[in-house]
Amino acid sequence: MGVPAEFTLDDKDGGKSVVLSGDWTARGMADAGLRLAEAMKGSEAFDLDLTGMNRCDTAGAYAIIRAADGRLSAGNIKARPQTLRLLELVGEATQAECPPDNRLHGVVALLDRIGRGLFDLLRDGYGTLIFLGHLLTALARCAVNPRKIRWAPIVALSERAGLDAMPIVATTTFFIGAVVALLGANLLTDFGAQVFSVELIGVSVLREFNILITAILLAGRSASSFAAEIGSMKMNQEIDAMQVIGVDPYEALVLPRFAALLITIPLLTFVATLAGLAGGIVVVWVVLDLSPSFFLQRMTDYVGATHFWIGMSKAPVMAMVIAAIGCRQGMEVGNDVESLGRRVTAAVVHAIFAIILIDAVFALLYMELNV
Repeated sequence: MGVPAEFTLDDKDGGKSVVLSGDWTARGMADAGLRLAEAMKGSEAFDLDLTGMNRCDTAGAYAIIRAADGRLSAGNIKARPQTLRLLELVGEATQAECPPDNRLHGVVALLDRIGRGLFDLLRDGYGTLIFLGHLLTALARCAVNPRKIRWAPIVALSERAGLDAMPIVATTTFFIGAVVALLGANLLTDFGAQVFSVELIGVSVLREFNILITAILLAGRSASSFAAEIGSMKMNQEIDAMQVIGVDPYEALVLPRFAALLITIPLLTFVATLAGLAGGIVVVWVVLDLSPSFFLQRMTDYVGATHFWIGMSKAPVMAMVIAAIGCRQGMEVGNDVESLGRRVTAAVVHAIFAIILIDAVFALLYMELNV
C-alpha cells in the first residue's frame, strides 16, 4: 500500500527546515502540494530534506518546485541522486518557453501550401515506384516458381470482387443505358432521327459506360476494401509478423488481389455491357416502339464489335490501377485509426481520379488511331 505524502516544518537557525515523507506521486499527494506551498510562503531561507520520501514522480517534483517558487538551489536540497535529476528535468520543463506563433498569412501561406503539396506529390510518386518495384519482384518470383502462386485467396477474392459485385454493376449500367436511351430519344425525335438512338446507345454503352461504371463501382468497393484489409493488418503488425517468418506480403496479399481484379473486371464489363444494352432496348421499345429484333439488327449493321473490343481493352488497365492504388494505400497505413481512415479515403479518391484520367487517355489514343 502507498504512504500518503506528508511533510514537517521546523524552525532552524533563522530559517526553516522542511522534511518530506511518503509518496509524492500523482496518486499519493492529494492536497499535500498545496499545503506545502502555503507553509513555505514568505520563507526566504529553508532547507529541503527529501531523503525520507518513498517515491516521487513528475507530479510530486512539480509540486515541490512550485512550492519553492524559484528558491531552490543545490545547497539547500538534500535528496537522492535520482530525485535531484527528476527535479532538474521538471524544472527545465517548467522554464521552457512556448514557441512563437509563426503561422503564415496571405500569399506566403498560399505559396507554402503549394510547396508542401508538390513535395507530398513527389513523395507519393517515389513511394509508388518503390511499391511497383516490390510488386514486380514478387511477380518475377512467382513466374519463375509458379508454386508460389496462392490460388485459394485468388479464387476467394475473385468471388468477393466479381460475383458479389455483379448485381450492383448490372443494375447501375441498366439504368445508365435507359437514361442514355431516353435522352437520345427525346433529342433525336425533334430532328426526325429517332432511329439513330440505337447507334447512340450502342456506342456509348459498348465503348465507354460499361467499363467506366464498372471501374468506378469497383474503385469504391474493392479499392477501399483492399486498403482497409491490408491497413488493418499493418496496424496489428500482422505484416511485420509475416516478414519475420519469411512470408513476402506482396506475394501473399498484393498479387492475389491483382489477379482477382484482372479476372473479374473483364467479366463484369461484359455483364455491364449486356445490362446497359438491355436498358436501352427497353426504353427504345417503350418510347419509340422499335422492337428488340430491330435494335439488335441495327446494332450489328451500324455499330459492330469494334466498339465492344475498345471498351474491353481498357479492362486490364483499370484492374491493375484499382488493385495497385488500393493495396499501396493499405501498405502506407500507420499505427493509428486516423491513418487507416485517411488511406481508405485516399484509395477511393485516387482510384476514381486515375480511372477518369486513363479513360481520357484511351479516348485520345483511339481518336488519333481513328478507331
